Amino acid sequence: MSRAAGHWPERRLIALDWLILESGRERFVERLFAGLCVRLLEDGLPIARSTLHVRTLHPQFFGARLLWRPGMEEAEITFLDHDSITDRRFLDSPVRALYEGAEAIHQRLDLATPVPREYPVYAELRAEGMTDYVAMPMAFTDGTRHACTWATDRPGGFRAGDLAALGDLLPALAMATEIRLSRRIARNLLDAYVGRHAGARILAGEIRRGSGATVRAAIWQCDLRDFTTIVECLPRDEVIACLNGFFEVMGAPVEAQGGEILKFIGDGMLAIFPLEGEAACHRALRAAVEARQGLARLNEKRQGRVGPLRFALALHVGDVMYGNIGTPSRLDFTVIGPAVNVAARLQQLAKDLDRDVLLSGPFAAMCTCDGEFLEPLGRFPLRGVPEPLEVLALAHRS
Repeated sequence: MSRAAGHWPERRLIALDWLILESGRERFVERLFAGLCVRLLEDGLPIARSTLHVRTLHPQFFGARLLWRPGMEEAEITFLDHDSITDRRFLDSPVRALYEGAEAIHQRLDLATPVPREYPVYAELRAEGMTDYVAMPMAFTDGTRHACTWATDRPGGFRAGDLAALGDLLPALAMATEIRLSRRIARNLLDAYVGRHAGARILAGEIRRGSGATVRAAIWQCDLRDFTTIVECLPRDEVIACLNGFFEVMGAPVEAQGGEILKFIGDGMLAIFPLEGEAACHRALRAAVEARQGLARLNEKRQGRVGPLRFALALHVGDVMYGNIGTPSRLDFTVIGPAVNVAARLQQLAKDLDRDVLLSGPFAAMCTCDGEFLEPLGRFPLRGVPEPLEVLALAHRS
C-alpha cells in the first residue's frame, strides 16, 4: 500500500503535509486524529468512519478507542478497562488480530462473495451503509503494535490509490500518536503514583531535589488498626485485598472532596486539602464522615478470619513544605514540616484513646460546620509539640 509499489499516481497529500509539518500545535490525540481525517476528506479520500486503537499503561485501563465521523471536530474517545481484553467483542475483532501480528485487513462489504473471515464488526458496518473497510497496524518505537481502521460508504468502496495513500500515512500517524500518547501515559502514571496535582507539577518541571513551595493545608493522616494481627492471620493475597479495600474506602472520599493523596506508607495514608480551595477543612471532615460510612459498609460485606476493620485518622491544619525530598537519584514528592509531625502524633493519640477520628483545635476552628458532630476531649500533650493541643473527636452520631 505505498506509492513505491506504483499503485497510484504521484500527488501531494494535504493530510500528510499537515501531519508532518503543522500538527505540532495539537496537544491531544483526539484533535490530532480528527484534524487528520478532515484533511483526508479534503484530499478526496471518501472516509465515512475511522477509528484509532491504542494500548496504554494505566492501572485501570488497557487502552482506548478513538472514533471519528464526518462533522466531528474532535474524535470520541472510549477508555477500555483491563477486562475488555477477555470480552468476546475484542477477541473476535480485526484489532486483536493486528495487535497479535497480522498485516493489513481489507474487506469489501458490498459484495455477495464469501469473506475469508466474517468479523462481527462487518455486519455493524454494513448496517451503517459502509461498502469497504480496511484495518492497518501501527508500530511504535517501543515495539508495541496499535491499529487504525478506515471505512467508506462510496459505491465500489476504496480505490487502490486511496488504500495506498492511507498506507503512506501510517509511519507519520504512528509517530504523531506515540508522542501524544507518551505524554498522556506519563501523566497517567504520575497521577497514579504521586497524585494528580504533584504529577502536574513534576511534568511542569519541578524535578530538582529541594524544589517546592510552602502551602497551608488541612492534613489527613490515617492508618489501618491491628494490621500486624491481620498479616499474621491471613494469607498474602487476602492481606493485599484487605489493604486495597481499606485504602479504597479511605481514598475515594478524599479525592471526591478535593483532597490529594500523597502517599501510602505500609497500612497508612497521607493526604492534604490545600486551603486555597473553598472550605477545605470542612471538606476534609466531610471526607472523614464518608470514609467512616464506607468502612462500615465494607465490614458488612467482609467474611474473614479477622474482626471488623478499624482505622485511626487525624485531621490537622498548618503550613507544610510541598515538594521534592530524597536522594539525588531517588525523589519523593511529599509534604514535611511541624504540622505533619503534629498530625502523626494526633493519629497515635487516636489509637491511645480508641477513637477513629480526632481533630486538632486549629482544624476544628476552621470548619464551617456548626460543631454538633464534634466532641471536645480537652488538651493533650504530644511528643515534640511545645504546648498541649486542644483535641476533638468526631462523634459517632455523625
